[in-house]
Parts: sequence; C-alpha cells; structure tokens
Amino acid sequence: MNPEQKRAGRPIEDQILELLEQNARISDQRLADLLGVSPAEVSAAIKSLEEDKVILGYRAVTDPARRRDGKVTCMIEVRVTPQRGVGFDKIAERIYRFPEVRSLYLVSGTYDLLVVLEGDSIQDISYFVFEKLATLDHIQSTTTHFMLKKYKDNGIILGQMEEVPRLPVSP
Repeated sequence: MNPEQKRAGRPIEDQILELLEQNARISDQRLADLLGVSPAEVSAAIKSLEEDKVILGYRAVTDPARRRDGKVTCMIEVRVTPQRGVGFDKIAERIYRFPEVRSLYLVSGTYDLLVVLEGDSIQDISYFVFEKLATLDHIQSTTTHFMLKKYKDNGIILGQMEEVPRLPVSP
C-alpha cells in the first residue's frame, strides 16, 4: 500500500499532521495538492489544529555532529515515589520547569521518568543531577546516560556517510 492509499479515508487533519511531521516546511499549496483539497482548507485545518493545541510548535531536526555549539545531551532515568492524589504529575512538573530539561516522559519499566537534558558540558549536567534533580522530594534514584552519537532522530537518519567506491583488489 503506497502512502497515498494509506492516507485515503482518514480525516484531513490526521493526514496533514502526518505530512507535517515528515516535513514541517511543506507549503499549504503542496499539502493541498497531495490531499486533493484547496489550500484554504489546509490553512483552516492547520489553524484549527494550532488553536486546539494539537500542533504545539515546529522544529528543525539538526545533526549534533555538525553543530559547533558543543552541547552535551543525556538521558536520565529517574525512579520516584508517586504522591498520593497526584501520582507522578507534581514531581514531573517540578522537573520539566528546569530550563535544561528538553523532554520528560512517564515510562513503564524499572524506572518512572525519562528526562532528556542538554547542557554546555558534562560538569553542567553533573551539577544539575546532584544539586537540582536528586535533591527533589520523592526522587529515589537516578541513572544518567550520556549521548555519544545520534544515528537517527525523529525518523531522519543523521550523518550519513557518502559511499566511497572500493578500490579494486589486485593479487
């Protein structure tokens, strides 16, 4: 089944979201052409999705290996004691309010929260973990994993090497 057949029969908003997730810079005209509707319908649907907070923003996917800012990214597994009546929400809110936190997820498994953090150095991240995160009430433990290399992000393969032709082997 090709992508067009897969999209057919689904609400236009779902189809627009799928296409925007693949390329947020796609024009309303191109979306309209792909979906067989008018650009005005596309524009109205996107406006509605933004007003309903379904679309919260647009972001470029960048290759950290090619950036020059030297940022360090890590993922921190956090085990917490849920609070009566609010579960994980209150502690999650305390954590996501830190500007260093890029993403925060409630997950299943051996830990409860997954924090994606960005800092200027390993020392900055260490400071965050020891002075800010680990000292919060209800935090049982943390495990920090530093991102060494990204191979794929949001469906986009990063840092693809150009194929170098092999030299012929002679006896």
